[in-house]
Amino acid sequence: MRKLLIFGYMISIFASAQAMGIEKYAGEFLTIGVGTRGLGMGGAQVAVSHDVTAAYWNPGSLALVNYPQLAAMHSQQFGGLVNYDYLGFAMPYKKSNSIGLSVVRLATDDIPYTALPRPNLPIDATYTDESGNIVYNRPFVLKNVSWNEYAFFLTFAHRANQTLSYGGNIKMIHKGDGENTAWGVGFDIGLLWNPVAELLVGVNAQDVSTTLLAWNTGTRELVAPTLKTGVGYPLYLSSLNTRLVFAGDVDVRFEGRDYAAQASLGQMSFDFHLGSEIVIRDIVSLRIGSDYGHFTAGAGIKLPRLELGYAFFKHDYLDATHRVSLQLSLEEERFSRSE
Repeated sequence: MRKLLIFGYMISIFASAQAMGIEKYAGEFLTIGVGTRGLGMGGAQVAVSHDVTAAYWNPGSLALVNYPQLAAMHSQQFGGLVNYDYLGFAMPYKKSNSIGLSVVRLATDDIPYTALPRPNLPIDATYTDESGNIVYNRPFVLKNVSWNEYAFFLTFAHRANQTLSYGGNIKMIHKGDGENTAWGVGFDIGLLWNPVAELLVGVNAQDVSTTLLAWNTGTRELVAPTLKTGVGYPLYLSSLNTRLVFAGDVDVRFEGRDYAAQASLGQMSFDFHLGSEIVIRDIVSLRIGSDYGHFTAGAGIKLPRLELGYAFFKHDYLDATHRVSLQLSLEEERFSRSE
């Protein structure tokens, strides 16, 4: 009953967002996801991410981390037009808790900022400069600027019992275009539940109370809540020393995205993620998925303490996205969770 009450409370918070002045896509960079496993599995991670990246996917799942972990990721979105980076650290704390720190950065660098020598004249009009030369009034590159978006996550997670974990994020968001900046603070709440057998159910309420972004120009933006729900089912084939993982997520938003989403109902919109993974001898991982209807794939190799990963996202109209990652786990007794 307690689990149903928590889930119902989340739903009521998100439904109330429809009455607020929400800006569409204000926090869009927060929807990209982190890690090569996440992308390779089509973004279906809410129920099956149990490592350092869980701080993003479902902060409740971070409670399952039993050793300190450090992860880094770099992605070139759409043929290098956009750079996307992630760095995360997580560690167990006492018997049932975990804490984490993470940062993501989305940036388009070296954007040319142009100007006209004579703004009061039309383009290609002629004028006489200070040296007496007749020149054309044409744009020139005044400077190069970068568009940056950052999110910093502080995560706490608690494992209540063998079937239920929960946690939350306090996150700070920063945006800047070289001249103007914006800051905001938001909150996420995550829940992981194992109701029966190996079945996993995850819920991540992102920006649960809406997140206000305040620009130094006086402009205000509200990042709408997103309800990420997912199920996962790991299947162990002991005779082959192989593990299969099947996962599916649904992102529910309340911005009235209509045709920009895969499905919609009034102000609510729905986007879907599907993914699967095969792990052979706990060394080699192969992944495949569908992220917003786009094909994804990836692979990973696990070495002592270190895991390397690669993922690929195929876009219908833009160049493909490539993502690489590494993850360090201090799997030693002296670093393990204390009882």
